[in-house]
Amino acid sequence: MTNLILKNVEQPYLKKEAPQFLVGDTVDVSTRIIEGDKERLQVFSGTVIMKKGAGINETFTVRRIVNNEGVERIFPLHSPFVAKVTVRRSGETRRAKLFYLRKRVGKSVRLTETRKLTKRDEGAATAAPAETVESPELATAAS
Repeated sequence: MTNLILKNVEQPYLKKEAPQFLVGDTVDVSTRIIEGDKERLQVFSGTVIMKKGAGINETFTVRRIVNNEGVERIFPLHSPFVAKVTVRRSGETRRAKLFYLRKRVGKSVRLTETRKLTKRDEGAATAAPAETVESPELATAAS
């Protein structure tokens, strides 16, 4: 009962189109910075090492290396200060929390990239064997 009441209260504060990304993805998070009466966007790019929470309390942690020092920043997913989240790469992971990346340095921090097949790639993969078969008419015309 109380969960339904909480969901109804939180609903107007949730983002209509929440960004879709997973743990292990390399993302660019654009945040709104207000300085005096001016507003600007600042981009924080790094690897998502953790997602937690649900509803209005959902947060994600982004980690990057700056001057050989690891920097982590926690962002509320539905915050009005998070303007947009852009996925640059998708990393292949087997865990929900990537805390083991904190111990790594250099190239070992990188995750293997998962390649998403586009419709063109899927069509080419299924049509490739059919295209390689020559018809007898073409064979006689070529000789």
